[in-house]
Amino acid sequence: MEYCLGDPDGSATVWTAGVDVDLDGDGALDGVALDLDGDGLLDDALTDLDDDGMADQAVLDSDDDGVREASFTDDGTGTWSVGVDRGGTALRWFGLDGMEHPASADLADLDGDAVGERLTDTDGNGLADRAFGIGQAWVDTDGDGRWDVRLTDGDGDGAADSAEYL
Repeated sequence: MEYCLGDPDGSATVWTAGVDVDLDGDGALDGVALDLDGDGLLDDALTDLDDDGMADQAVLDSDDDGVREASFTDDGTGTWSVGVDRGGTALRWFGLDGMEHPASADLADLDGDAVGERLTDTDGNGLADRAFGIGQAWVDTDGDGRWDVRLTDGDGDGAADSAEYL
């Protein structure tokens, strides 16, 4: 599995390592134990949930009690976000029509097309500030809960081709 972490100077470190920890409790090794929070303990880990060979989830034992309670996911943009399912808590979110939807496990369908978008919460306040759909993404740039920018990937290469301010 390949791993990449950013350094404080803006550079990134990329390395390959074998798995050495069982994160989901099924008896199979599926992550690499690391000290991500700098507390001197190898109680944090990175794992590859989508099996593409690149780590996409970090889990941290923030209070050093042996339980990894904080979960962060690489949302596809190279930004690590607070997981939607952290502690079993769903996110509140706004639809494109401006209507607020309470936190629930129901489908988060921002644009009303009956296809759910994946929500992330980069600041951990319980309100979604990024949403990822098929070929498009929405971002709340000012933290007010309303979507400010829509990014579109028209050619399906994984990189935005256009941005529209809403």
